[in-house]
Amino acid sequence: MRRSAVPALLGILAVALVAVLAFALTRSPADQQNQKRLDAQVQEGTPVVAPGSDRGLVPLQGGAAKTLAQFRGQVVVLNFWGSWCTPCRDEAPLLERYHRRLTAAGVGTVLGVTNNDVPEKSIAFEKRFGLTYPSFQDPGTELAQEYGASLMPETFVIDRRGRIHAIARTAVTSEFMDGALQRAGVPKAVLAR
Repeated sequence: MRRSAVPALLGILAVALVAVLAFALTRSPADQQNQKRLDAQVQEGTPVVAPGSDRGLVPLQGGAAKTLAQFRGQVVVLNFWGSWCTPCRDEAPLLERYHRRLTAAGVGTVLGVTNNDVPEKSIAFEKRFGLTYPSFQDPGTELAQEYGASLMPETFVIDRRGRIHAIARTAVTSEFMDGALQRAGVPKAVLAR
């Protein structure tokens, strides 16, 4: 029994090593620098002005480009995702619930951003999970680079004034969302719906 556990453990370690190497090799120095800067400031409790507020984003379902600046006055949950991403599938229903709460109260929205994804697959993902929040394409990954978002999913909670209050560089949970949205100014009563 013990001998059979060793190959399994070696296999797990090999997969983990490949994942770490892939992560390290796909992230540019600029991505890493942006990520470290944003993470450090937000962890210190210093809201950071969200980058890329004037960058035009193309709606996944078509239509006129929009900018993050157009959402000022609302709390924005900015979620970078991909249709191929398993954790993105896990968090999609939760993000939809929060989107409905925020929009019903008139205080905010969830915005999805896809990059390195086939639009048809992204649209199929939205339909599969019944997502009603707007999603945008970031085909050149320029917005993702400004946020240091190189893995999926990554989520940024931005207040009404365009400042980042919380960052999740993994799938979000209810606990993360409640705390982050309250720090961004969403009343607790909105989150309890």
